[in-house]
Amino acid sequence: MASNATVKCPPPMKATSNGVFQGDNPLDYALPLAILQICLVVVFTRVLALLLRPLRQPRVIAEIVGGILLGPSALGRNQAYLHNVFPSKSLTVLDTLANLGLLFFLFLVGLELDPKSLLRTGKKTLSIALAGITLPFALGIGSSFALQATISKDVSKAPFLVFMGVALSITAFPVLARILAELKLLTTDIGRVALSAAAVNDVAAWILLALAVALSGSNHSPLISLWVFLCGCAFVICCVFIIPPIFKWMAQHCPEGEPVDEMYVCATLAAVLAAGFVTDSIGIHALFGAFVVGVLVPKDGPFAGALVEKVEDLVSGLFLPLYFVSSGLKTNIATIRGLRSWGLFVLVTCTACFGKIVGTIAVSLICRVRFQEALTLGILMNTKGLVELIVLNIGKDRGVLNDQAFAIMVLMALFTTFITTPLVMAVYKPAKRMGKAEYKHRTIQRENSNAQLRMLACFHSTRNIPTLINLIEASRGTEKREGLCVYAMHLMELSERPSAILMIQKTRKTGLPFWNKGERPGSNEVVVAFEAFRQLSRVWIRPMTAISPMNSMHMDICASAERKRAAIIILPFHKHLRLDGQFETTRADFGQVNRRVLERAPCSVGILVDRGLGGAAHVSASNVNSGITMLFFGGPDDREALSYGARMAEHPGITLDVIRFLIDPKVVRDNGRSPQDIVRLDTDVRTVVEARSIDEKFLSEFKLKMPRDGAIRYEERLVTDALETVEVIHEHSRCNLFLVGRAPEGELVMAWKGRGECPELGPVGSLLVSRNCSTTASVLVVQKYRGQVPLQSLGSVREEGEELGSVRKEEESLERDSDTN
Repeated sequence: MASNATVKCPPPMKATSNGVFQGDNPLDYALPLAILQICLVVVFTRVLALLLRPLRQPRVIAEIVGGILLGPSALGRNQAYLHNVFPSKSLTVLDTLANLGLLFFLFLVGLELDPKSLLRTGKKTLSIALAGITLPFALGIGSSFALQATISKDVSKAPFLVFMGVALSITAFPVLARILAELKLLTTDIGRVALSAAAVNDVAAWILLALAVALSGSNHSPLISLWVFLCGCAFVICCVFIIPPIFKWMAQHCPEGEPVDEMYVCATLAAVLAAGFVTDSIGIHALFGAFVVGVLVPKDGPFAGALVEKVEDLVSGLFLPLYFVSSGLKTNIATIRGLRSWGLFVLVTCTACFGKIVGTIAVSLICRVRFQEALTLGILMNTKGLVELIVLNIGKDRGVLNDQAFAIMVLMALFTTFITTPLVMAVYKPAKRMGKAEYKHRTIQRENSNAQLRMLACFHSTRNIPTLINLIEASRGTEKREGLCVYAMHLMELSERPSAILMIQKTRKTGLPFWNKGERPGSNEVVVAFEAFRQLSRVWIRPMTAISPMNSMHMDICASAERKRAAIIILPFHKHLRLDGQFETTRADFGQVNRRVLERAPCSVGILVDRGLGGAAHVSASNVNSGITMLFFGGPDDREALSYGARMAEHPGITLDVIRFLIDPKVVRDNGRSPQDIVRLDTDVRTVVEARSIDEKFLSEFKLKMPRDGAIRYEERLVTDALETVEVIHEHSRCNLFLVGRAPEGELVMAWKGRGECPELGPVGSLLVSRNCSTTASVLVVQKYRGQVPLQSLGSVREEGEELGSVRKEEESLERDSDTN
């Protein structure tokens, strides 16, 4: 007998609870439940991202997998968990927050795309992009017939065909950029073509998506769909003519170097919401309006960067993961059951891969691209991501995709993106193709001192530029030489933020890596500074930018130095000077970058500790008046530093004081002195004698070449211990620059070894930047290229301590042997 009982709908959730002490369950209220959901999603996806990092997978993979695992496919099988953490009555609030975050994220995605760069896209790139869209779209329509005949019989035919075609033809531009960065392919021709083609594909996908949404309305009249599409086109045309002049006016009132007015930021964000409201009212989707506004914001100047800074952390960090869990709650892998369903999954996946890869390869070969590179391009263009999920979720919400078809398409997107990185690593090996460039001059110390000096000078920000330019000015040498060639590399981190891709779009032009060719005068203050210096001096200087993750930035530096045959790499110290004269860490990660460069550099390396060399502005050649002090203890690094100092002393405004430290012979003959006063560096007498003979020969040649105009002053100081050595250094603390070797040799420096906080500076460099050293002079710590010699002391302070301990053990054994004899 049927029951006549009426079913009551649950009451709407209140916002906040009165607390557990008054008997309320916080999970029955919207705000505390939303907070719990956000925290759970963020923590879960971040942990997954850490676990997948060794596989070099982009974060979007972890977010998609995390959303699926939190949904009914895995944890959601536990009904208690699902009803308490993700109850059905909370899904409206969850979807609203997720779509609001997605709205602003699509605005950021639009900011990443520069319409001007798309218009400048070459014929080859445009052909590859169109082939990567056309063939997968056609194959997607073909595969949709198989799905419609089996598991999607009750859906509308025309919208289903278009949605399937769009879903298979998409290339995820932001995800592709991060995969290229992870594989170190951003600086290659493949990276340039893939990024440009993906940008064209992104715009085409949004146009096709607008068409698909227009066709998927609840009203089956084709006239309604036509009206929706025409109104969408009218909206875009109005935005193109109205929005850019307004944003251009805002950008003109935001000068470089000054904070952007909060009113302009609020007005822009309100415009994003208004555009979303208009497109949603038309019947396309609110996301489409936000994307159009982002595309039309001018990319020049600080305005776009300020918008990204205000929005990206909150949106991409908190709200965007909610969209992945919202998608995961709709994805139930259990609906894919039986041989037929899994066969359809294989069909869709193979169709998607075949269309993208084969279409891209065919056009690439016609454009005379090598097969290996063409295959790599095809694999890269097969990358899916967030836009794919957006298409699928819109199709699911509009009833175009049922549960089973939706699950199959989500798994297809996940699988195709997951295999991109390992397949590219297996197919394309640029290291083997490029090989190691052999070049002759890897050091400043050389037989032909008149040969051209090539320098790779790195900097973190505009704060490093004045000192760096003054150092380059001092390194010019005389007119008799073949000149100085400098590559000024701006080191920028590629993070998971959307602004990282915007940074690539603003910086990248053509060549290796990120050469700033074609940069308009005045559009980049870094380029302007170096261009002005190039015109005022006789130095050939070329600004460039390396954008890479922190854990692989040293690879870009070393590869660029080898490719450009640099004799020395200049790196900025990872600490900056405060107003009180003490050093404060800028970013500890840059210290790790410096140490890795010291270990793997193909040439000599110098670390510049900036205390304002020459002041806060570039000093012209006629006004240079600097004093440089070179502290010579012995060893290859000290010889390299002295060779650099000798070149600097050729500048008419620079004087060089060379202080060579020697142990007082009286101390050596005094057997009554305790062993703690003097620590011997090496117990092998023959090695010590050979090292000293090399130093003596080098210094003899140096003194013979010293000019007689007094530009170089050489002095030998006899000292008894490390304390007296420090006193001598303090006597010369009023100079402008200290030149020291990173690993000096001799008994005197052994007392300082292992005591400094920064092993990359060596014992003398660490002393000069310590709190106890009262000097305003900058410090340049030089390490000579070692070839195949293992640099075991570069890794950490601990390793230096272990090395010092082994030396002391050898000394103790030698003393026991001498006592026995």
